[in-house]
Amino acid sequence: MEMKEANEQMLEILYKWDPLHYGAEAYETEVFDVLQAVHVSEAPSALSRKIQSIYEFSFEEIIPLKECEKIAIELLLIKNNAACER
Repeated sequence: MEMKEANEQMLEILYKWDPLHYGAEAYETEVFDVLQAVHVSEAPSALSRKIQSIYEFSFEEIIPLKECEKIAIELLLIKNNAACER
């Protein structure tokens, strides 16, 4: 899988994720901020804290870190699989 395909998969996951129950279309800015964070992160723990802070900054609500960890692991897995297949 190329990185372009990986980005598309990650975007699809992020657009479907509705952690604050505002409707999936409420998070466009955050989706791209998270995608950028994925590309500069290697550790799920650091990425999950970054995801949490991105959404907290926008919505002034905190997503439980466990939820952020699940999505962080999923996103990093896609990114790392794409990087390994180059």
